[in-house]
Amino acid sequence: MDLKAGESMMLTLLAPPRTDTAVFMLGEYGRENWPIRTIEESWRTWIQRDANERTDNPGIQRIAAVNGTLDTVLPSNSTGGAVLAVRVPIERPMAAAYSESDGGRHSTGLVDGLNVFNYISHMSDETPDLTDAADGAVGYLDRWAGQGNAAYEDAAQYLIGNLESFGLEVITQRFTYDSLMTGAQNPEAYNICGYRFGEVNPDKWMVFGAHFDIAPPVNGGMLDPHIFGRTYGTRVGAYDNTAGTAMVLTVAEAMANFNTRNTMVFCLWSGEEGGKRGSDFWTDYWVKEDNPNVEVTNYVNLDMAGVNWPGGGGAPCGGNHGGGEGGCDPQPAVDPDGYPKDEEVWPMRVYIGPSLDHDIMNQPGMVGLAMWIGSDAIGVEEQMSMLLGTDHPADTWKVDDWMAKDRPEIIVYEDTTARSDHATFQDNLGTVTMGFGGLVDGYWCYHQTCDTVDEMIDWMDTTGKDYGDERSGTSNLVDALDTITWWATYSFFHLDENPVRNAYL
Repeated sequence: MDLKAGESMMLTLLAPPRTDTAVFMLGEYGRENWPIRTIEESWRTWIQRDANERTDNPGIQRIAAVNGTLDTVLPSNSTGGAVLAVRVPIERPMAAAYSESDGGRHSTGLVDGLNVFNYISHMSDETPDLTDAADGAVGYLDRWAGQGNAAYEDAAQYLIGNLESFGLEVITQRFTYDSLMTGAQNPEAYNICGYRFGEVNPDKWMVFGAHFDIAPPVNGGMLDPHIFGRTYGTRVGAYDNTAGTAMVLTVAEAMANFNTRNTMVFCLWSGEEGGKRGSDFWTDYWVKEDNPNVEVTNYVNLDMAGVNWPGGGGAPCGGNHGGGEGGCDPQPAVDPDGYPKDEEVWPMRVYIGPSLDHDIMNQPGMVGLAMWIGSDAIGVEEQMSMLLGTDHPADTWKVDDWMAKDRPEIIVYEDTTARSDHATFQDNLGTVTMGFGGLVDGYWCYHQTCDTVDEMIDWMDTTGKDYGDERSGTSNLVDALDTITWWATYSFFHLDENPVRNAYL
């Protein structure tokens, strides 16, 4: 903005939530070209190295406003020279009712990790409720898709009610799934989506989604793996994927109050555990057949995110734990052709696609955006690194590059495989996607009866460990949820102004 002597302007800004520094750059009146930081560093680091006085920065060009909107910027080869940089401190207060150990460090803001945690805790509440004929509990358990069960319907109505209360238009789809083995029709429950239609381009949709079904007990076991070893299935599914569901609700509640250029769609998918059937139906039929004029510009996926950094340092021991050595849960271990992790470090993963090559960056726009947001607003420049498979084998490149870069705690990479609902957006629509995840195969309670909130808290506890800060499991879990939810929220703002198109198309 241009201001002459004596003039003033009032702006409302979204302060970066997880850093202590904002930067204002001052230059001559009418200036068009400005320097910016690199995608790997924060504005605080940029100032500390006196980059505002240098001429070798990346540059942007200001584009004049149209029809009374704010100016925008585009990349430029010119920085316009040095600028005066003014540092403004940022302070994020704690909610009065919560201590640090309760998650209070991340309890305020447009979105916050404590709100996500409270959603997870409510939906996962196993307290008996004899008046609830659906699942007999206070929470929303037994969300097994394709069973036609009352508990799944009950949870769907809860989600619909929440999205409607935010002011979103809720559109649902029911569909049947024909078994490839028997030909029998399996009644499939809801896809539930809340829409906030765009002010400029209503047929361009940004989609934020998570599956809300959980792993069904296919063998009738429902046995605790700490005692009996692993079976399959859960009543609760706190991590997989109540956590992702809660993050969608939190972001939907916040973003419903904003006018956006493009339409925002917040979806809870059915049938991911049975093969991504809900999102496959939505992309292939609801978008391509029923809404052929719609372009899904980008998709953000939440699936098994939260049990990751800042947790780590070893699986929990004692109490109800077991199955491994010394009364502990089995430790996460290096899997050469799996996701990066070991006993100590459990990276938070930001995965991007589509990508056909493990050693070439094929979607640099989305990778750059993830790095830009993470390094400053999310405050993780020291923990974050980008993985690329150059000079590494195709089957082990993620772990190889993670090791080569000294096991970073947050990793951004293009994935050549897709195990969740983002795959259907890539395959059916050619959409560029961003997803967030944590421990999967290294988490002992993955698809087990012990996938509960208490188990997540125990895994995230770093008290008494030679890893990370001395913090409670709740504090670290809320921190992790806050990190991911803010990252997704910032992504929505950026992608509304400048969607990232598929470089293959």
